[in-house]
Amino acid sequence: MKHGFVIDLDRCIGCKGCQVACKQENGVALGANRTLVRTVGPMGSYPDVQMYFLPTPCQQCADPPCVQVCPTGACWQNREEGVVLIDREQCIGCRSCGEACPYQANTFNQELRVMDKCDTCIAARAQGELPACVRNCAGGALRFGDLDDPESEVSRLLASVPAEKVHSLRDLGNGPSIRYILRRDKWVDALPQELETAKGGRNG
Repeated sequence: MKHGFVIDLDRCIGCKGCQVACKQENGVALGANRTLVRTVGPMGSYPDVQMYFLPTPCQQCADPPCVQVCPTGACWQNREEGVVLIDREQCIGCRSCGEACPYQANTFNQELRVMDKCDTCIAARAQGELPACVRNCAGGALRFGDLDDPESEVSRLLASVPAEKVHSLRDLGNGPSIRYILRRDKWVDALPQELETAKGGRNG
């Protein structure tokens, strides 16, 4: 079982509802974000101009470098679902996991002096809820489910799209799990931090 996100970028309107919902649901500290909506583009010349929005939560890697470098074991992977988590009781705030993440998805909680990241709203999901970002996506761009189950909503969505229209962030040997669907525009192979950050702040 591998739970993860499938994000249909053709449906993302850049409203940052996922970003706001995540902060509210998880009590994310001021100046920090568990997810950011970034802007790709605009690119090209009029009238052939393209631009799309790219939500960038933790990619829930198959082989997460953040887990490998954590000196206390605070950053760990739930093998049942493949979700990467941070145990605040064990975290010493050294920021090693943040430096190791190729997507800069881990953020520092200034109030608690510990690292923080997307945990796919695992506590809410234990109560039968979907992640806050999925529940609050106005365009229906975010989906979440078992990527290993061919009958799950996310698997059926991926199967309905030509393989060349399904993308992931650059794989540096870590195996990012999030799949992005982009039908109309040209996919830009760039790390999130290389892109313009949507107005609303950077990771702490």
